[in-house]
Amino acid sequence: MSQDPDCLFCKIIQGKIPSKKVYEDEEIFAFHDIHPAAPIHFLMIPKKHVPMLSDMTIVDQQLLGKMMLLAPKLALELGARPGGSGGFRVSVNTGVDGGQEVYHVHLHVMAGPRPWQR
Repeated sequence: MSQDPDCLFCKIIQGKIPSKKVYEDEEIFAFHDIHPAAPIHFLMIPKKHVPMLSDMTIVDQQLLGKMMLLAPKLALELGARPGGSGGFRVSVNTGVDGGQEVYHVHLHVMAGPRPWQR
């Protein structure tokens, strides 16, 4: 897997920076956001370093699909209420105008009673 030695999230994947892990497999790492915007707020990142969603290609299609299918499973495991009376949000910030702060593709998964900060 490609890594960027200067990337915050690559350092988290490598264990060089501590995190509160939610999930890990050979392709994906998920951890709690250090500044949660919702009662449940975690990040899902591919272990492969890709700066932005717009940098991903058809080669990454299966990985992105896996992440999207894993998001609800993890949200429910962490306490999100199921169904229409509950739910969760998945967001991917891309680039400066999209509000991206760390340039390693990541999904924000947020849930819990509203209102949230974001």
